[in-house]
Amino acid sequence: MPFGHGRPPVWIPYSRGKERLLLKRYLWRRFGHSILVILGVSAVVFFVIHLTGDPAALLLPMDASPEEVARFREAMGFNDPLYLQYWYFLKKALVGNFGLSLRHQQPALAMVVERMPATLELTLGALLVALLVAVPLGVASASRRYSLVDNLGSTLGLLGQSMPVYWQGIMLILIFSVSLRWLPAAGRGGLDHLVLPAVTLGTYSAATIMRLLRSGLLEVLKQDYVRTARSKGLSERVVVYKHALRNALLPVLTVVGLQFGSLLGGAVITETVFAWPGVGRLIFQAINNRDFPLVQAAVFILALIIVTVNFLTDILYTYLDPRVRYS
Repeated sequence: MPFGHGRPPVWIPYSRGKERLLLKRYLWRRFGHSILVILGVSAVVFFVIHLTGDPAALLLPMDASPEEVARFREAMGFNDPLYLQYWYFLKKALVGNFGLSLRHQQPALAMVVERMPATLELTLGALLVALLVAVPLGVASASRRYSLVDNLGSTLGLLGQSMPVYWQGIMLILIFSVSLRWLPAAGRGGLDHLVLPAVTLGTYSAATIMRLLRSGLLEVLKQDYVRTARSKGLSERVVVYKHALRNALLPVLTVVGLQFGSLLGGAVITETVFAWPGVGRLIFQAINNRDFPLVQAAVFILALIIVTVNFLTDILYTYLDPRVRYS
């Protein structure tokens, strides 16, 4: 059929096949990047932790003889070159064997897995606090630009990103535990034990998400379809929450995935301040004890969780925003 006459051919199977191919390439590329990130983190932590000093000097008695120190170092493999030690560590880590804790003489992976539920509970609680604060405040600030609510939200966002986590945790303990006696100061128990650590850990993320949501929503509210919705006589609440917010939440989704990793890593300080029995506190104690296997196991598992969450966020984002798979 000559070009320009009749109905043009429709290449739906080809376009769908090409779309699936692009999506697979994108996901495989992201998966490869994730593997490289995990290997890079494990290598950096392995070499940095070995720069902190000789664990034999900390674990053996002060009056240990040179022969005892030499036997200990030989038994633990500390006499081998670092690159060989890392290679042996990597081969064992791939099958889930991170060795025994030098301090506790227990499997390092089992100790990390035992503490992981407490850390995940704190992280999810902090993320929930961040979303409950950031989303309403970000929407209110964007829909009432330059108002008292907007100024208050901007001020709280600036304070949330400026306060050190350890200082904020100590202040909350002094106010709500020591002075008012409303909430417990430390430990893990019921919901009341979770409030102060979750608020402390989630404050920075709440400020970040709120500021991003405000700027994104302000940009969306300028679009033509929003003006069309308003011209139809729809209420401002329907325009903001049903039409504008749905599109403004797309970049927030990516930040939430990244913030989950930040919260998981930032739990080290929060768990130490509140004596929360999680992986963060375990890492802090292991670093002080130069417990190499325990530090490596904990960081490896945390990096694996963070990379997995970011990878799942990438997958979800490709379905919410098809432009990503074509980029």
